[in-house]
Amino acid sequence: MAAEEVTKPAAPAATAKATPAAAATAVAPAAAPAVVEKQTNCLGCNKALKKIKRYYRNGKYYCTKRCWQKAIAPKEEKK
Repeated sequence: MAAEEVTKPAAPAATAKATPAAAATAVAPAAAPAVVEKQTNCLGCNKALKKIKRYYRNGKYYCTKRCWQKAIAPKEEKK
Protein backbone atom coordinates (compact mmCIF):
# COMPACT_ATOMS: atom_id res chain seq x y z
CA MET A 1 0.00 0.00 0.00
CA ALA A 2 2.89 2.34 0.60
CA ALA A 3 3.74 2.24 -3.09
CA GLU A 4 0.17 3.08 -4.03
CA GLU A 5 0.00 6.22 -1.88
CA VAL A 6 0.04 9.36 -3.91
CA THR A 7 1.92 12.20 -2.33
CA LYS A 8 1.04 15.68 -3.34
CA PRO A 9 4.03 17.89 -4.03
CA ALA A 10 4.34 20.87 -1.73
CA ALA A 11 3.37 24.14 -3.33
CA PRO A 12 6.36 26.35 -2.56
CA ALA A 13 5.55 28.54 -5.56
CA ALA A 14 2.16 29.42 -4.10
CA THR A 15 3.68 30.36 -0.75
CA ALA A 16 6.50 32.24 -2.46
CA LYS A 17 3.97 34.37 -4.34
CA ALA A 18 2.03 35.10 -1.16
CA THR A 19 5.14 36.00 0.82
CA PRO A 20 5.96 39.30 -0.98
CA ALA A 21 2.32 40.37 -0.72
CA ALA A 22 2.26 39.46 2.95
CA ALA A 23 5.47 41.39 3.49
CA ALA A 24 3.98 44.44 1.78
CA THR A 25 0.87 44.33 3.94
CA ALA A 26 2.94 43.78 7.06
CA VAL A 27 4.73 47.08 6.44
CA ALA A 28 1.51 49.11 6.11
CA PRO A 29 0.11 48.43 9.63
CA ALA A 30 3.41 49.54 11.14
CA ALA A 31 2.58 53.08 10.03
CA ALA A 32 -0.80 53.20 11.83
CA PRO A 33 -2.57 56.57 12.10
CA ALA A 34 -2.54 58.47 15.36
CA VAL A 35 -5.28 57.61 17.85
CA VAL A 36 -7.91 60.34 18.12
CA GLU A 37 -8.89 61.06 21.73
CA LYS A 38 -12.57 61.21 22.58
CA GLN A 39 -13.87 64.63 23.60
CA THR A 40 -15.01 64.54 27.23
CA ASN A 41 -15.79 68.19 28.04
CA CYS A 42 -18.06 70.82 26.54
CA LEU A 43 -16.18 73.43 24.50
CA GLY A 44 -18.48 76.23 25.70
CA CYS A 45 -18.46 75.74 29.48
CA ASN A 46 -15.95 72.90 30.05
CA LYS A 47 -18.48 70.70 31.84
CA ALA A 48 -18.17 66.93 31.59
CA LEU A 49 -20.29 65.55 28.73
CA LYS A 50 -22.88 62.98 29.73
CA LYS A 51 -23.72 60.13 27.39
CA ILE A 52 -27.39 61.05 27.29
CA LYS A 53 -26.99 64.82 27.02
CA ARG A 54 -24.80 65.80 24.06
CA TYR A 55 -25.21 68.48 21.40
CA TYR A 56 -23.14 67.80 18.24
CA ARG A 57 -22.31 70.60 15.81
CA ASN A 58 -19.48 71.02 13.28
CA GLY A 59 -17.57 67.95 14.44
CA LYS A 60 -17.53 68.98 18.12
CA TYR A 61 -19.65 68.19 21.18
CA TYR A 62 -21.36 70.69 23.49
CA CYS A 63 -23.62 70.11 26.50
CA THR A 64 -26.49 72.33 25.21
CA LYS A 65 -27.48 74.51 22.29
CA ARG A 66 -26.83 77.57 24.44
CA CYS A 67 -23.20 76.53 25.01
CA TRP A 68 -22.78 75.95 21.28
CA GLN A 69 -24.11 79.44 20.51
CA LYS A 70 -21.90 80.93 23.23
CA ALA A 71 -18.83 79.20 21.77
CA ILE A 72 -19.45 80.40 18.20
CA ALA A 73 -20.45 83.97 19.16
CA PRO A 74 -16.86 85.34 19.35
CA LYS A 75 -16.09 83.94 15.92
CA GLU A 76 -19.13 85.63 14.39
CA GLU A 77 -18.27 89.01 15.98
CA LYS A 78 -14.85 89.01 14.30
CA LYS A 79 -16.45 88.69 10.85
